[in-house]
Amino acid sequence: MALTYKDAGVDIDAGNALVDRIKPLAKSTMRPEVLGGIGGFAALCRIPTGYEEPILVSGTDGVGTKLKTAFAANRHDTIGVDLVAMCINDVLVTGAEPLFFLDYFATGALSVDTAATVIAGIADGCRQAGCALVGGETAELPGLYHGSDYDLAGFCVGVVDKKKIRPTRDLVAGDIVIGLPSAGLHSNGHSLARKVVLEELKLPLEATPALLGGDSVADALLRPTIIYASAFRQLAEAGIAWKAGAHITGGGLIENPPRIFADDTLAVELDRSTWEVPGIFKLIASAGIAEAEMDRTFNMGLGMLIIVPVGEAERTVELLAGVSARVVGKLVPRDGGDASRFVS
Repeated sequence: MALTYKDAGVDIDAGNALVDRIKPLAKSTMRPEVLGGIGGFAALCRIPTGYEEPILVSGTDGVGTKLKTAFAANRHDTIGVDLVAMCINDVLVTGAEPLFFLDYFATGALSVDTAATVIAGIADGCRQAGCALVGGETAELPGLYHGSDYDLAGFCVGVVDKKKIRPTRDLVAGDIVIGLPSAGLHSNGHSLARKVVLEELKLPLEATPALLGGDSVADALLRPTIIYASAFRQLAEAGIAWKAGAHITGGGLIENPPRIFADDTLAVELDRSTWEVPGIFKLIASAGIAEAEMDRTFNMGLGMLIIVPVGEAERTVELLAGVSARVVGKLVPRDGGDASRFVS
């Protein structure tokens, strides 16, 4: 009997079934600028009207080791939100409006149900971000991935008027740092988090340690990344003259804030007393992880920082009260010190 592609581990029929399942998901995210639908060789999208000098902004990212927890817990419904968030939040801090998103889903053996659940999460993230899921790629690679384990990558494109690109070049000492809370770990530092919680503390995924306030370990590790698109839309609609944004991802509160600076004259000073540190970070720190290591690995409860002039601080906090925005610090002269520093 002649061998088939399915004999080699690739099920074309399953792939086709998945496409049929995800078409309505993608349709639910469409924007008027998108031409055509799922199924073509490439996606087409107009530049929205109203931009004087439109600049395209692109971002790409994955979810990383958080996937291992999703596999172990057999929970795949929010990991797609994480994928969208990691890309979209990076684009937002440039001042851009997200336009469209594409995903790459690679697995050893395609489970249509699992893949459809993941992509439903991606569609949910796109709706939150206001961008269209215009397509993607599903790859069944039995020689590369183990069983039904999968990996994810995401790609997004946004647009911004050239005159509105952030960060601006008028950052000065005294500018105010507004913090938007994170939901917890988001999608960074999971290699350390898993090693500490699952190996050092030897906690099972279903455990509910007191520091997690009733949540299970799986709940805390898998809580999805917040997508901050609505907050930035509110800033734009209100005409808030924000100057810069920093998405707190890998590198934590040490390495991400200084990325807004064009030179070494300023530093970000954060006041630890102004925000609540989620329980998952307290649990990890309880294993003896040094504060400096926590700060350079995790967001510590601040998923996004937004820099505004002193005169806009109160209005910004009031405007973003729905997402618990608060003043968490200010810009200060660097004077040869660290670019990120803390007071308490």
